[in-house]
This record gives sequence, structure tokens and C-alpha cells, in this order.
Amino acid sequence: MFPLKDADMGAFTFCASALPHDVCGSNGLPLTPNSIKILGRFQILKTITHPRLCQYVDISRGKHERLVVVAEHCERSLEDLLRERKPVSYTKVLCIAFEVLQGLQYLNKHGIVHRALSPHNILLDRKGHVKLAKFGLYHMTAHGDDVDFPIGYPSYLAPEVIAQGIFKTTDHVPSEKPLPSGPKSDVWSLGIILFELCVGRKLFQSLDISERLKFLLTLGCVDDTITVLSEEHGCLDIIKELPENVINILKKCLTFHPSKRPTPDELMKDQVFSEVSPLYTPFIKPASLFSSSLRCADLTLPEDIDDLCKEDTDSDHLAERSIEEVYYLWCLAGGDLEKELTNKEIIRSKPPICTLPNFLFEDGESFGQDRDRSSLLDDTTVTLSLCQLRNRLKDVGGEAFYPLLEDDQSNLPHSNSNNELSAAATLPLIIRERDTEYQLNRIVLFDRLLKAYPYKKNQIWKEARVDIPPLMRGLTWAALLGVEGAIHAKYDAIDKDTPIPTDRQIEVDIPRCHQYDELLSSPEGHAKFRRVLKAWVVSHPDLVYWQGLDSLCAPFLYLNFNNEALAYACMSAFIPKYLYNFFLKDNSHVIQEYLTVFSQMIAFHDPELSNHLNEIGFIPDLYAIPWFLTMFTHVFPLHKIFHLWDTLLLGNSSFPFCIGVAILQQLRDRLLANGFNECILLFSDLPEIDIERCVRESVNLFCWTPKSATYRQHAQPPKPTSESSAVRSSAPYFSVDCTDPPKTDLSRESITLNDLKSEVSPRISAEDLIDLCELTVTGHFKTPTKKTKSSKPKLLVVDIRNSEDFLRGHIAGSINIPFSAAFTAEGELNQGPYTTMLHNFKGKVIVIVGHVAKHTTEFAAHLVKMKYPRVCILDGGINKIKPTGLLTVPSPQI
Repeated sequence: MFPLKDADMGAFTFCASALPHDVCGSNGLPLTPNSIKILGRFQILKTITHPRLCQYVDISRGKHERLVVVAEHCERSLEDLLRERKPVSYTKVLCIAFEVLQGLQYLNKHGIVHRALSPHNILLDRKGHVKLAKFGLYHMTAHGDDVDFPIGYPSYLAPEVIAQGIFKTTDHVPSEKPLPSGPKSDVWSLGIILFELCVGRKLFQSLDISERLKFLLTLGCVDDTITVLSEEHGCLDIIKELPENVINILKKCLTFHPSKRPTPDELMKDQVFSEVSPLYTPFIKPASLFSSSLRCADLTLPEDIDDLCKEDTDSDHLAERSIEEVYYLWCLAGGDLEKELTNKEIIRSKPPICTLPNFLFEDGESFGQDRDRSSLLDDTTVTLSLCQLRNRLKDVGGEAFYPLLEDDQSNLPHSNSNNELSAAATLPLIIRERDTEYQLNRIVLFDRLLKAYPYKKNQIWKEARVDIPPLMRGLTWAALLGVEGAIHAKYDAIDKDTPIPTDRQIEVDIPRCHQYDELLSSPEGHAKFRRVLKAWVVSHPDLVYWQGLDSLCAPFLYLNFNNEALAYACMSAFIPKYLYNFFLKDNSHVIQEYLTVFSQMIAFHDPELSNHLNEIGFIPDLYAIPWFLTMFTHVFPLHKIFHLWDTLLLGNSSFPFCIGVAILQQLRDRLLANGFNECILLFSDLPEIDIERCVRESVNLFCWTPKSATYRQHAQPPKPTSESSAVRSSAPYFSVDCTDPPKTDLSRESITLNDLKSEVSPRISAEDLIDLCELTVTGHFKTPTKKTKSSKPKLLVVDIRNSEDFLRGHIAGSINIPFSAAFTAEGELNQGPYTTMLHNFKGKVIVIVGHVAKHTTEFAAHLVKMKYPRVCILDGGINKIKPTGLLTVPSPQI
């Protein structure tokens, strides 16, 4: 988007047609309200940026089908020139005509017709250049089908538009439906406006609307429209004095028959603009973040570089930000669209009694109700004041708008010199997202980092660990997922039109996917859903569509509603990372392994809860499949998914296990107090989950979990990467990388699914054990570091071999509890000197080491039964450690 610069933001409102409440569509579902249809079609208008067009910013839906549109606005328009009641110079007329045609030509390239051209919709910026306003009204209302008022103004409508009249889709069978207006209808409207500028006054002022329309239709009987209009309005002398090129423009624009009238593109190439066109440089839209074009190709520096270094105390830094950012901050600073329009009396509330069809008094006299004016269009645009926002940001220094990316410390909010900003960084996320100053700093920072992507990829990761500003979430997620390259060319090359067997299931699933959201429930949203999902299915022939894929698509589509290619690219990068092989035709082995590892994670972090759920038979197969198959998008609304995935994308493929355990722990008390049937009912309608707490606890669980404890045979094979560490917490001895390490001789070995299911506690690799014991590398292996007096052991290694084997060599710091004498017949731990040691380490990581796999599994299971958390087994037993040379032998006592 262009920077706000000297423009303003404006808002206008209208109401969509109301639909009957007792009518359903062909699918048996209630009809989609017209206001939601308009809201969906509006979104594409936000992507149309051109110097001759007012930038659309946002649309909001209120009560009674009311819509409020926010767009760039200028106070002056051609209406002001006509109020001066004097002809405009022919040079100015030529420039205005060419600039309007520039805007119309760009709209036509995007398949949009203005249809509402009038002097007050052709605005003038502070430099006197044209900006077309309300060009999207005809498009967003489905050519006027979804509103109760006509699109356009009678004096400026083309004859062919007048001839077809006002129509609704329901009024015509498909074969009789009139064609929508084309680009040539705007050329006629432009001709009338130019004619008015040439003569210095409006036409048809003495005629009512019906007479104006009749007069315009009679122009088809004459050869010279210009002469007839001039004679009718007594300005023939003025027209005769106009230069020939101006007359030619008027004649070409006011050609009665559309077949002979030029389009805006044809008219711009006409010789009549030979003197004007060289004054304008062609508009080149800047390259997008993900494209094959160079984003720096059109960058220019001022002739005098010293101008960049001069400090301008009067600089309006806010005006340099995009209008989208300014509007977002305006809303955070307390901006209220309906309040602004109500204050200007554009929106008027009525008592309910006044909305009845008529009044009936005791004497039988009744009074009819006039037509409700609220259903008609009041095209007044109210300028939104930025005073409140500027006052809120008055203490923000200019350096906040231009952060130094190379200075690592200056980018973090908690190191900012502003005390209030530093304090805001420690507040809950929901508060930070509503703090105007904090969001300004984060938006500016992320905007600059994303423009430097992928060069600044590591710094984007680092800042995302603090938080992600909602306005920048879509692009930031794409960066975190490593999306790169010409994504649009790849997406466009996919066949999304040829019917495939999956089409039917997609059609069934979409109307049930996050339909509480107005954007995704719109027909436009459904169409985008279909294309993105079908593109994924077609481009992954080895995978199949499973129910739940639509829910996975929803967050990406919502954040990239106007960029289907980016939504598809993000989804295509997300699924292999977190749901590798989940969408195979036969995915049972993948799902079963996943759920088994999840069961072990529950036992690892919360053995008491694990014991209870196993006793009542409430296994993850009964509730967790929708969690992981959709990465929780099926169970949480979008606003919670955004906060959850902000952190999920920073973790590796094991992070979802921690989210699942965190959810169970929030429901812990209710689960422990209930039996099987009550738990089933509890999960059939999942209670409210505190997502911020869930994220916080998930990170803590993630950092307490050894990397190899969540090893899965069917996970995505690890790839070499230079990505930096992702999520870390205050847990002192886990630094978890976002990627899985490559396999070595000390890594975990694959075991059968049956063996995995037989083990309650997870296995960890020898690599992890060495890391957890704080061993340092010497040669190819590691040796224990010298510990200071203040350092405390961070885990306990329990060696369950017999005493003789233990004395021949064991891991430094481990204790020996022989398996044969560890437990009583009742399953209780035998009392001994090691009992106190075990109790002291309860809550720390306890690693069971032995040389018989069955014994280590049973020993770990006994500890879990005794509610010892964080119990795990060394994969491969003591034999995995022997080749490293790290086993120690106690010195003989003298």
C-alpha cells in the first residue's frame, strides 16, 4: 500500500438488501446475508493500488445489514471546481481527462467498472491530481444486485445503462438477465463531466430525474450529441471556442452507440492526448515479497545524499506509514466508525415503534409509513480525524519509525529507552495487542524485517519469540515457514478447474468450517477455500484429502484472503513439518504412532493424570485425533488459533504434544474427578481453554522434554538447517532447537509399534543423556564437566543392573537400584538409601538405565504408578554408552 502522505481517511456507509428469514438455499442451509456477500467481494478491492485511485482500507458489518467502508479520502473534488461557476481551462480539462482514464484503465485490467462516476467522486489531492473514489461500489454489490438503490447518478449514466433499467437477479430468468455495465459506460460518464467542466456548470439542473433520463435516451436520434447538449443548456458559444482536441475528446466520449464508443484503454492511446501523455510516467506496481522480481529494482536515492541525514523536527513520520497501518493504529487508539458516522448524523437510530409499517389509532385512522431512507445510499464521506491517534503517539520519537536492524538490542521492546514501552512488553499478550504505542513499534520493526526477508530470517525468528503483531501475522508466518520464490507462478500453474473425485467432499466440508467468521462464510471465501484445497490435493498426488484439511487451511486463508498463492504455499510448508504423512490414504500407522507418543508424553509430564485416564480407558484415540489432524483448528476459534500458532510455528514437530498435554492439565481437576462417560461428555463440548496459559505451559513442557523423547519413526526426516533456536523458557537446562538433529550412532533406534505401545515412559537417546548430564566434548565423545559448589544436578540416572555390573562401569553421578530387589510384591519401592535420593529428585528428569529392555520398561512403569513425573528410559541401555568411553569405575577403597 502507498503511504498516507497528505491524504485523509474517510468512511461512508450503506445498507444491503435484507433477505427473508424463512427461506433456505438449495443446500438446505439459511441464505447468506447480502452484507456478508458484499464483505467478501470487497476484499479484493484492498489490493487495487494506483496513484489515481483512492485506496480501500476496510469494511465492517453492523446491525440491520449496515456496512461501513473505510477508504483514502481527499476533501476537494471536481464538484468544487463546478461550484466556482466558470469554465475550466482546456489544458486542465485534458489533464483531468487523462488522469481519470489512467484510473479507469487500471480498474478495467482488474475486471472492474466504476459505474458511479460523478464530479464529487473524482477527488483532487493536495497537488491537484485526480483520485477516483467509490469505484468499488458496483463490484462489491454484485452490480447493484445486493442493495435497494441504483449504482450511479442519473445525469451521468450512459444511455445503454438507462435503457436496461434497474434489475435484480430474482426478477429475470438467466437467459433474460441484462449484461452488467462495461468499461464504455464510464467513458460516457467522463464525457458528461468533462462537458460540465468546459462550460463551468452542471447539466440538467432544471429537469427532474425522469425528464433527464428521457432526454439522454433521445440523444440516439441525433448525429451531433455535443451540439444538442450545448443548445439545450445555452452554452453553444463556449463549446465553439474550445480547442479541436478537447472537442474530439468530448465527441469520442459522448458517442451514443456503445459499439462505436472507445474504451478507456483505446481513448488513452488516441492522438488527442499526444501533448499530455508524456507528462506522466507509467505506473509500475512494486514487486511483492514472494515473487521472482527484484524488490529493489525501482529504488532511487535523492540526488543529494546529505538530504537523508538532515533532521526535520516537523516531519510527520506517521504520514509515511501505509494507510492500512494508520487505520489499524487509529482503531487501537479508540477510533469508532459508527460513532463517527452517528455524530455526523449519517446513521440515525429510530425507536422501534417508528419502524412499524403504519400507525392505527382508536378512531380507525391510520398513517402510512414513508419509505425507510436508511435503505437508500447516502454517499457522504466522513473524514476520520487522526487527532486522537496523533495525541496518543505524541511522545513516540522519530527513531521508533526507523529502527536500526543491525543493533540487536535496539529491536527488543524490553530494551527500548521508553519506560512505558518496556513495561508494556511484560504485560499479557492480549493487552500488548491493544497497546497503540507498543503495536506501532512492533509493526514498524516487522515491516522492515520482512522487507529484508530472507536475509533477516533469523532476526524475524528472534522477534517472533517476543510476539507477532496481528497486522503482520500473515507474512510473518510465511517467513517462519520458510516460504520463498515465485509462489504465484507455481499456484497459477496448478489445474484447479478440472473435476476430481474429492470435489464433493470439499463442497460438503466448506460450509461447516469456521462459518462463524464473516469472511470465511462469504461466497467469495467459499470459492477461495475450494481453489486452495483443490490446488493442494492436485499438487500432492501421493496424499489424499481427509476431513480436517479444510480446518488446517482456514487460518492461512483468513490471513491471506487476497493472496491465495501465499495461503497455498504456507499450507504446503506447514503440513510436511507438523503433519508428515498424516494425509496418506492409509494413515493408521502414522496416527497410532503419534497417539502412542502422546500417551507417553502425558505419563512423562503428569503420571497421576495418565494413571487415571488409563484406568478408566479414556485413551487419546477417543479425543485427540481431531486435535492433531487439524493442529487444534477444529477445536478452537480462529482468534485462539492465531495466538497458539504464533508459538507453534517456532517449535519443531514435537511441540503439538506439549500443547495437548497443556490442554489436559487445564482440565486436570475435572478429569481426575470423573469417570469414562463424564470425560466423553466433557470432550464432546470442550470447555473454555485459556490459550495464553496454554501457550505458556506448552513452552515450559517443551523445554522440559528431551528432544528424542518424542521421536517418531514416521516423522519428517531431518534436514540440515541454519535456523536458530526457537522457543526457550526459564527452565534452566533445556535449549530446544526448532529442528530435529541429524541421526548419529547415539540417536534413538526405531522400534515396532507394538513395542512402543507396551512402554509407558518415553525413551531418550544416548545423545540426550550426554547433553543432560552436562558433558563436554573431548575428541569424538564427551566427558563430565567440573561442577561448582553452587551448581545442582539436573537429572538423576538410575542404573538398575546388579551391583557387580554397576561397579564394573557406570555413568558418573548415577545411583544403583538393582531391578531384582527394587520393588515389593505389592509394587511399592523397597526402602533403602536410594529411596531418599529418588524422592529428592521427584520432579526432575529420571533416566532408567539397564541392559535388559523389559526390566527398564517395567521399572519405569512402576515409578509412573508411584506418580513420579519425567521418567524416561535410555534407548539401547548401557550398551549404547559403553563405546563412548564415558563410563566410570569407582576407585578401590584403601
